[in-house]
Amino acid sequence: MRSSLLTKIILVFIFSSFGARIVAQSSHVLWYKQPADYFEESLVLGNGKTGATVFGGVNSDKIYLNDITLWSGEPVNANMNPEAYKNIPAIREALKNENYKLADQLNKKLQGKFSESFAPLGTMNIVHFFKDKEAEYSDYYRELDIANAISKVNYVIDGVHFTREYFISAPDKIMVVKLTSSEKGGLNFDINFESLLKYHATSQENLMQIEGYAPVHSAPSYVKEENPIVFDENKGIRFSSLIQVKNTDGTVSKMGSNLSVKNATEAIIFVSIATSFNGFDKNPATEGLNAKAIAKENLTKAMAKPYEVLKKSHIADYQKFYNRVSLDLGKTTAPNLPTDERLLRYAEGKEDKNLEILYFQYGRYLLISSSKTLGVPANLQGIWNPYMRPPWSSNYTTNINVEENYWLAENTNLSELHQPLLHFIKNISETGKITAKTFYGVNGWTAAHNSDIWAMSNPVGNFGGGDTNWACWNMAGAWLSTHIWEHYLFSQDKDFLKKEGYEILRGAAQFCLEWLVEDKNGNLITSPSTSPENKFITPDGYVGATLYGGTADLAMIRECFLNTIAASKVLNTDTEFRTKLENALTKLYPYQIGKEGNLQEWYFDWKDEDPKHRHQSHLFGLFPGNHITVLKTPELAEASKKTLEIKGDETTGWSKGWRINLWARLWDGNRAYKMYRELLRYVDPDGKKTEKPRRGGGTYPNLFDAHPPFQIDGNFGGAAAVAEMLVQSNENEIRLLPALPDAWESGNVKGICARGGFEISMEWSAKRLKTLTVFSKKGGKTTLISGDKKQSVTLQKGRKLKIVW
Repeated sequence: MRSSLLTKIILVFIFSSFGARIVAQSSHVLWYKQPADYFEESLVLGNGKTGATVFGGVNSDKIYLNDITLWSGEPVNANMNPEAYKNIPAIREALKNENYKLADQLNKKLQGKFSESFAPLGTMNIVHFFKDKEAEYSDYYRELDIANAISKVNYVIDGVHFTREYFISAPDKIMVVKLTSSEKGGLNFDINFESLLKYHATSQENLMQIEGYAPVHSAPSYVKEENPIVFDENKGIRFSSLIQVKNTDGTVSKMGSNLSVKNATEAIIFVSIATSFNGFDKNPATEGLNAKAIAKENLTKAMAKPYEVLKKSHIADYQKFYNRVSLDLGKTTAPNLPTDERLLRYAEGKEDKNLEILYFQYGRYLLISSSKTLGVPANLQGIWNPYMRPPWSSNYTTNINVEENYWLAENTNLSELHQPLLHFIKNISETGKITAKTFYGVNGWTAAHNSDIWAMSNPVGNFGGGDTNWACWNMAGAWLSTHIWEHYLFSQDKDFLKKEGYEILRGAAQFCLEWLVEDKNGNLITSPSTSPENKFITPDGYVGATLYGGTADLAMIRECFLNTIAASKVLNTDTEFRTKLENALTKLYPYQIGKEGNLQEWYFDWKDEDPKHRHQSHLFGLFPGNHITVLKTPELAEASKKTLEIKGDETTGWSKGWRINLWARLWDGNRAYKMYRELLRYVDPDGKKTEKPRRGGGTYPNLFDAHPPFQIDGNFGGAAAVAEMLVQSNENEIRLLPALPDAWESGNVKGICARGGFEISMEWSAKRLKTLTVFSKKGGKTTLISGDKKQSVTLQKGRKLKIVW
């Protein structure tokens, strides 16, 4: 009797503690009162290489496993269409003759293969057995604490309190799951593994070993092929997954290829994953890493450490990134609710400032969790994909998506996590040199609409099968190169610029310079040209995609040239090439303002097939570019605003994230905030049937972006936009609270970064800046601006200045 009473007291204390903690941590805890039934309800973990999707089931806990380097395919043959460039004169002739239909047809000859696909490693199932098979669970609680990157599950069955704790350690390269029972010997469970890939599983004592390999070919889900998935036991990336159990009591035994744990009070599951991927240009089957040996070494080292040591090391490593930025948006009256219920309440227009903070910090959490592998940046789904043929191959879509993934890297103080993309850009600049020559007949380097882990740079479409409006775009080199310069502006890492960055910038600029041709008035334009995924309507009614002098092309070229010129000046080098770029800039076909006051997307003032099209690539100069601004180019800024008004706010995912940033750059904080709220609109999980379904774009119960389906770029774009609303900068100025919405009238932020190598912390009240701290990472000067007040500051490296505004 006393034992039963004591158990109840303990349980009341435990759940009271959880409740108190939830209230205190509502800006960084996702929590739920039930297990996940759908992928879009699950909670995700990652260490930048290994990814896990945790469902938290009671009878059976399903955990999807991923490795960011596990893709289909092998090194790309960049020279796949060696004479494609010979079609360019005919395309230009068709355009000169205003035969846009023929130009579209001929442009399809400038196509190559599709990208390969990010693959799902497999699923680990933890199947539980309870004394009373009919007993129901109660007091269920599931959380993800993004301040510690730890997920937990708690529930009670027949008076016994069960807990699980999950994390993936970056320093120890291991996933750990700790299970406990409040009753001695109360843990009884089996562990099994299944995969859509080719694999073989064996077990011995307390260790399960899985060896397998990915397909050598995986066609995009939208492409019909007789054999869309092709396996070859002698080709493709190999993987090894080791699962081992460490327990304090009870027994662990093998059951076929599975593991069985009986009568344990505590058990710790270790998951070690490795692949043979050894670089974009190495054959993973013949030149690959020894996946099994790597997985075994990591497992052995981790198993030798106490659980608390592993956990402490994991938290310390994670928090050195996460804790750099904090945000407080003032008092909130929102009640303490599970995250899915919070989203539903918020969608009704109610206030929840901590949910807005949670979404911002969740974006940072996702980048920390998915971007630590050099040359392998976060993909369309970050690092979490359960599908054999995932949406859009879960690849690198380079006409916006992979770039948007990294908009928050520099300004939210995660500069090191930009490195996977920067190394990827270096890789793709190598294959891109061959693409520039063989597809376009010029020097330098470029890339097109899609890429993959193999740094594929060719235009896609399967050699003529892709629509020209998306398959034939060739400006990814110009766009990607801007990340090189942005990294320099924020980090002031001159050594990086000199040793690696400048050559990449120069190569992208060289491609653009040689690709430009003169129009009939002597202006420099691109020909052929497309505007990502949009189509025009000619005066005679033809709906097409291939034209010349597209505004998006020229905007990206302007930004690329400006960046390369600035870089050459910083390094005091390459003056002859710099002069060529400066001369070309003066001859570029200028921006045009259409009859509706909008920024023209096409060379001519033609209508769009879809005036509300989700892409807004011709606004690149406003954001993410920096050469259209409210003060320096007011007419172009106003035309950009008119374009956004015509497009409207009804868009989703990455497009919504982009538009929020664009409105922030126009200093319209309330419009940006309106769309930020819309980004957080609750959406039912894919496949879930409800009486009143909530579909379309917004946010799934686990805070994943609903494009739909899930794409992580919306999360990243939305998080980046919050920082953009609070701080904007260039090489010489830092503008504070430029797009502060009325809803955020009071608050404070710490650790937001600005160009020039500065870090900003500030407090505001009644929408006015009150106090400010400026920290200089490398030393330098800047001008601080808020409202109508300016102050110039000069700081030495490592020094900070506190200012009462």
